[in-house]
Formats: sequence, structure tokens, C-alpha cells
Amino acid sequence: MDNRTEVREFLVSRRAKISPQRAGLPAGTNRRVPGLRRSEVAALAGVSIEYYAKLERGALAGVSPGVLNAIARALQLDDAERAHLFDLARAADGSAALMRPRRRTARQWSVRPSLQWTLDAVTEGPAFVRNGRLDLLAANRLARAFYAEAYAQPQRPANIARHTFLDEKAHRFYPEWDLAADICVAILRTEAGRDPYDKDLHDLVGELSTRSTEFRRRWGAHDVRHHGTGVKHFHHHVVGDLTVAYEGLEMAAEPGLTLTIYTAEPASPSEDALRLLASWAASQEADTDAPTRLAE
Repeated sequence: MDNRTEVREFLVSRRAKISPQRAGLPAGTNRRVPGLRRSEVAALAGVSIEYYAKLERGALAGVSPGVLNAIARALQLDDAERAHLFDLARAADGSAALMRPRRRTARQWSVRPSLQWTLDAVTEGPAFVRNGRLDLLAANRLARAFYAEAYAQPQRPANIARHTFLDEKAHRFYPEWDLAADICVAILRTEAGRDPYDKDLHDLVGELSTRSTEFRRRWGAHDVRHHGTGVKHFHHHVVGDLTVAYEGLEMAAEPGLTLTIYTAEPASPSEDALRLLASWAASQEADTDAPTRLAE
């Protein structure tokens, strides 16, 4: 991914989202661009028009943190967008490759026994480990049952983004599919800023862009987000509707990986559905093991 293009498109897309009224400026007449003009962003950030225009052309190399913070304030960036801007600046400096912790690719990574034991100890809800590309790298039995349709895809590791955009069944699995798709792309876009040299991510984005117009449109929006906690709605093909809370925990021993746990409100229909799903998963596992036991 070309850094200068990424910077230019990100800054232009953020500028287009801020109206003069929202920025506390007079709207005026005969505005030719959506959102703010470059001159208005420059004035709000306290830099010259020429300097801001240079930044918006993608020249972030060597820009000080003070200027980046001023641009972030002028564009009213949220925490995720501000972090993304700083990630892009580090990539422009060439320091991103030096500063980021060494990460193994999904093909190189294997789950430690102790980590699998930890996942398996979570019995009331799906628990899984993913990377920034949304690969499902490790999971407990309930998570494998929860994402059964993603695991049914032939590619390994199973990937949430590929399932979301390339599997028609995902529209049933996500009752709010548009929201799920937006979140999915924003996570990938955030990861692209954080680790611009990830070949596997480049390949995934290229595949999804080629095969899905919905993905391609969202990718061009340059939206990013931090995805740590919240509530999601699903419709599982076995147990029906589910509303779950999720907590995403960054793994200190595995830079770039997130441990996510889904839980349902106690005594709710969704808790009953998760218990039913656990029973179904156990029965599926027993059916799979049966030929092996008979052979013994």
C-alpha cells in the first residue's frame, strides 16, 4: 500500500466529514467541496496553507507530534483516527517497520498448549484469538460452533472478513450486516495503518476488493476504529437469535493478537441459546470422534 496515497485519501476523507458549522466557522456561499476547505483546516491547525497542502499530498515524513495533534484537533479525529494518523506518519518516516514488534504470520503461528487450555476453560461463551487481519487463530469449542460457517470455508485459517463479504450465509448470520461489514473493514483499515508491510493483509485486501463491491466501497471510505468492547447481534443457523456482549483483550505475550470473549446476559434467552449451542457442539464433536472410537 502506497503511504502517500493512504495519507492523502485519509486526510481528504476526514476533511470532507467536517462541516463549517461543526468546526465553528461561517458556512459562506459557493462552496465547491464537501466539508472544510484546506485553508480552513490550516487555520484551525495553526499552520500555513502551503504546509497543510503539502501534508495532504501525503508528505508526512518528519512531521512533529505537535503538528499531527493540531491536525487531529482541526479535523476532530476520534481516538482511533488520531492513532491511525500517527501510524501513517511513522510509516512515512520509515520507522514503522523498526518500531512494531515482530509478528509471526498466520501460517507460522501455532497455539501454545497453555493458551488452548485457557480458551477451553471458558465454557459459558465463545472465546477466540484473532489477529488484525481477522484470522481466527485459536478458539474454544463454543467459538468453533459459533463461527461454524466461517470454519466451513476451505481457506485456513478461517477469516471473519472473508466470511462476511464472500459467503452469502453471512447476511443471515449478521442481522445488521451493513454494520458488521463496516466494522470489519474499519478493523482491517486500522491494521493496514499499524502494519503497512503485512503481505498477508495486502493479499486479503486485494482478494476482497476484487471479489466484493461492498468491500471495495467501504475500503475507499478510510474509516478506522478501536474494537474493544460492545454488544453484537447474531442469528446462528442452529440456535437462532443471539445478543452478546464482547470484550477484546490485547495479548501481552503475542503482540498484535486479541483474545475476545462473547457473553450473554444472565437468565436471558441468549444465555439459553449459548447453552443449547454448547450442547450441539458437544454432540457434533462426539459424532466426529465416533468412527475413531469404533476403529479402536
